[in-house]
Amino acid sequence: MLPLAKGAFGRAARSIQLSVARQVHHKHGPDFHDKYGNLILLGGVAFCVSIWSYVVTQTGIEWNLSPVGRITPKPWREE
Repeated sequence: MLPLAKGAFGRAARSIQLSVARQVHHKHGPDFHDKYGNLILLGGVAFCVSIWSYVVTQTGIEWNLSPVGRITPKPWREE
């Protein structure tokens, strides 16, 4: 049984080696990510920066200001 398993393993290993060798020597053209990946990433960064700069400067949101000293409790109402 051992020589049979050894032979099967040897054939499988050889076929894997041949497949890897074919893939290494295969010349392929650039795919979508190779062509446009960095451009899309930079476009997304520019979009996020522009939106957040608008939000920070134009919407009038008060960011993380403490309400301590500005909120006064309502007087207690006796019934």
